[in-house]
Amino acid sequence: MAWETSNRRERLPDNWAAIRRRIIRRDGGVCVAPLLDSGQRCGEYGTDVDHIIPGDNHDLSNLQLLCRWHHTRKTQRESAAARAMRPRPQANVPRVEREATPDPW
Repeated sequence: MAWETSNRRERLPDNWAAIRRRIIRRDGGVCVAPLLDSGQRCGEYGTDVDHIIPGDNHDLSNLQLLCRWHHTRKTQRESAAARAMRPRPQANVPRVEREATPDPW
């Protein structure tokens, strides 16, 4: 996450450091993301405590430890989904009626 451009850190609870330590201990210090080919845990060193369901629900059941790679991929998917839900502005370009093109056959 780009902390420099986010207000996310401000929205974390005062005891976030303790919650984070608890998640790291619970998940054994390793990434819990499932590998696509085997379904087993990634097993890389966990660096990021992630909200399973995005938002401000800091319940332990909504937190997981991910490696940087898996956390980045998950964040990219969530960002793309959020962008896709936003309405796109319509250009105010008048439609020009086109003459029918004669059929050359």
